[in-house]
Amino acid sequence: MNPAASDDALHTPVMLERCLELLAPALDRPGAVLVDGTLGLGGHAEAFLRRFPELTLVGIDRDPEALRLAGERLKPFAGRMHLVHEVSDALPTVLSDLGISDVAGILYDLGVSSMQLDRVDRGFSYARDAALDMRMDPTAPLTAARIIAEYDEGALRRIFFEFGEEKLSARYARKIVQARALAPIETSAQLVDLLQDATPAAVKNAGHPAKRVFQALRVEVNAELDVLERTIPAALDALQVGGRIVVLAYQSLEDRIVKREFAVRSTSTAPRGLPVELPEHAPEIKLLVRGAELASDIEKARNPRATPVRLRAAERIRRAAA
Repeated sequence: MNPAASDDALHTPVMLERCLELLAPALDRPGAVLVDGTLGLGGHAEAFLRRFPELTLVGIDRDPEALRLAGERLKPFAGRMHLVHEVSDALPTVLSDLGISDVAGILYDLGVSSMQLDRVDRGFSYARDAALDMRMDPTAPLTAARIIAEYDEGALRRIFFEFGEEKLSARYARKIVQARALAPIETSAQLVDLLQDATPAAVKNAGHPAKRVFQALRVEVNAELDVLERTIPAALDALQVGGRIVVLAYQSLEDRIVKREFAVRSTSTAPRGLPVELPEHAPEIKLLVRGAELASDIEKARNPRATPVRLRAAERIRRAAA
C-alpha cells in the first residue's frame, strides 16, 4: 500500500452518526469543547468540527504520525483545534496546559487504528511480515521483539492469557522460549510460523492461532489496559455537568474497564436503609444506552472494523463531592 496515496481512505469512522447523535446535546452550543482522546486520522473529529461550527476540538494521540496526518486533514479548522502528542491518560495535564477547566464532550475510539494496522512497518498485523514492533508511539522504548526476546516463560504465559485470553498461552510461551534459544525471533512471519507449528491440529480451525497472541503483545507494548484504567476516571472527572462521553471498545478487556467505571459512577453510594438519599451519595453520571450498543448489520458489512465494536455512553449529572 502506498501511504501517501491512500491515507484518507485508511479509516472509516466507526458508528459516526451514532456518536454525533449522542454527543450533540452537549456540543451544540457556543464555547463547547470536545476532547477526541484517540484522534487517529481525525475522521470522527472532522465530522464533529463540520457539524458544530462553534466547537473547539482537543485532539490527543500518542502516535506522532497519526497527529501529522490528522493535522493535514483538519487544516480547514486550524483556528478551532489543539492537537497534542500525548497518551490518553494525560488528559488532566493536557487540559490544564490549555487553560481548560472542563469540557462538554469526550470521545474515545480505542485500540489499534486502521492506519497502524495497514502500515506494514509498524508490525501490528500477523497477516504481513514485518519487524515485531507494535508501538503506537514509535518513540517508546518497548517493542514486541523485546518482549519475545527478554520476557521469561511465566511472563509470556501471563500476558498471552490475561491480555489475549489465549487458552494455549502456556504452550505458546514454552515454544517461544525454546525457539529463541536457538535463534532470535524478530519478525511477525517467524512468530506466526512458530505459533502455527505449536497449535494442535484439533484447534487449528478455531481462528488464526496468532490473533490473540498478537493482541496480547500489542496491549503489553502499549500498556493499553493500564492506560485505560486511568483514562476513564480522568475523563469523567473532566466532564462538566451536562457533558457527555462516548467510548468505542473493540475487545472485551477494554469494554470491561469502561463498563465497570460507568457502573460505579452511575450508582448511588448511599448506605442501605437510608430513608433519604443525600446529594453527596447521588450518582455522578447517567447511562445513555442500555448495556453496550453494537453497530448495525449494514455498517458491519460496509466497514468490517465495526464488527466487534461495543459503544457505551454517559452524561454527567452532578459534580463529585469535594
